[in-house]
Amino acid sequence: MPSPSVRPFLALTIAASALGCTVAAQGTAARSRPDIVRADTAALRRTLDSIAGAHQGVVGYSIIDMETGARLNRRGDEKFSTASLIKVPILVTVYDLVARGMISLDDPLTVLKIDQVAGSGIIQYLHNGTVLTVHDAAWLMTTISDNTATNLLLDRIIIRRVWAKMDSLGLSATRVHSKSFLRNSSVAMDSSVKYGLGVTTPNEMARLFELLALGKAVNPKADSAMLDMLAHNNDDVLLQRYAGGVRAAHKTGATDAVRTECSLFYLRNRIIACVMSRENKDQRWILDSEPQLTLANMGAAIVKAWGGPPPAPPST
Repeated sequence: MPSPSVRPFLALTIAASALGCTVAAQGTAARSRPDIVRADTAALRRTLDSIAGAHQGVVGYSIIDMETGARLNRRGDEKFSTASLIKVPILVTVYDLVARGMISLDDPLTVLKIDQVAGSGIIQYLHNGTVLTVHDAAWLMTTISDNTATNLLLDRIIIRRVWAKMDSLGLSATRVHSKSFLRNSSVAMDSSVKYGLGVTTPNEMARLFELLALGKAVNPKADSAMLDMLAHNNDDVLLQRYAGGVRAAHKTGATDAVRTECSLFYLRNRIIACVMSRENKDQRWILDSEPQLTLANMGAAIVKAWGGPPPAPPST
């Protein structure tokens, strides 16, 4: 056993060694992580505003740099129809109720003929009596925007609970009005007639994605699971179209006069980009319609501003 006179020296030596290991580990982590990008947000704003200004319709956007805190928006607090983008608040509410023990991801949902609605999705084609789980429906709602899955979930969780969850996050303008393709189920008919399935603002939807990225929408585990679902979304013709295959957790929405998308881009920085359009003059359902090209060009500008796709990690 060391003598009393030696013990202080040993303690100092051990502490210094531990501090040295910590600093070395931090230095290794810093070297292995690509440098944070300081984007020229003034130049980006000019580019985005030029694209938005040339568009025959109304365009709003909200951009958040998760690493530097930089934010920019156009019409950020104006209300826009969400179309299927409102399915993200529905998803968050489902996972919040799971976290509170009120429902389970394994709970069964039986598909009846009366539940099946048109538009996006595959459940409309399944046989009467098909049994899914809450998780199945959440996955289909998020990745292929299945409308019947959305309605099954809204039946289970109740529309007003989505309102309550958004209010708890400070998102009081974000509302789902009714079940998909069932206007007569609306809980706010005037707003439903004006905005359709749902309404939000660019800033509020960007904030919801920010909370998901921070693990604060529900909790870190639930938010990670939801972001994984969003990363498997297969609609890549809007902000993702010219993004160079950048990994992103995202959700789109579309009606005749609306194109919208919110995306968490995993660039060198994590960048949240929400772009919404309404009153679009070009209402064609073709790949190169003006609204789709507008969002595609804005997505390309956003990715470019932060240095493009990040380098692939070194092989081991």
